Amino acid sequence: MKTLMVFDFDHTVVDDNSDTWVIRSLPSQTLPDSVKKSYRKGHWTEFMGKVMKYIGEQEVSPDSIRSVMETIPFTAGMKDLLTFISEHKSTIDCIVISDSNSLFIDWIIQASGFHAAIDQVYTNPAKFNELGYMEVQNYHSHDCDQCSVNLCKKKVLEVYLSEQSDRGVEYEQVFYSGDGRNDFCPTSCLRGSDFVMPRKGYTLEKLLVTLQDQKDNSSLRAKVIAWSSGTDILEELKASIKF
Repeated sequence: MKTLMVFDFDHTVVDDNSDTWVIRSLPSQTLPDSVKKSYRKGHWTEFMGKVMKYIGEQEVSPDSIRSVMETIPFTAGMKDLLTFISEHKSTIDCIVISDSNSLFIDWIIQASGFHAAIDQVYTNPAKFNELGYMEVQNYHSHDCDQCSVNLCKKKVLEVYLSEQSDRGVEYEQVFYSGDGRNDFCPTSCLRGSDFVMPRKGYTLEKLLVTLQDQKDNSSLRAKVIAWSSGTDILEELKASIKF
């Protein structure tokens, strides 16, 4: 049986938010208040559509955007972790579930040479329209009241595990590594043999601590191990599969 590694992307694989990093492509490196104030809670993807439209209107080319996105730093130790995963694909599957978008993640992963490590990326689809503006769409629709309207990571993970099971692939253990509030929902579908790995000092860790302190915390079955660098995750991964 194989091991599944599930990553969030922003502030997990990379050490920043790709959706705000793109603002560096603007000559002013800032957004006008009219764009900033257009954000509606729970509708981040809609907001990013407005951001990318504004960037396009400033005549920032797709190549310029890509060049900026390729400079986003990886989280410490994450390159070593992805290298290890790419060298052990016979026993480790790896997917990314992210609220970023397909172009940003693809550019960053391609530039770093880690495509071999990652089997699938589940994120909001993006493309450039005929005007040269990037358009971002919701990944899917769902009925989860905990998650933003465009993406429920729990639903994505459950569908992936079900489809893999249909193909005859079962996982001895699942590692879920993330940092944010939208990484909390999928922790409830993990088993006792699985690991949820929140980044230390970030929202997911705080939510899990609060849940663990509650009397009724039966929704959390996975072991919780916080991390500061990709090296911490790599050590747990090696120990669990006895490398």
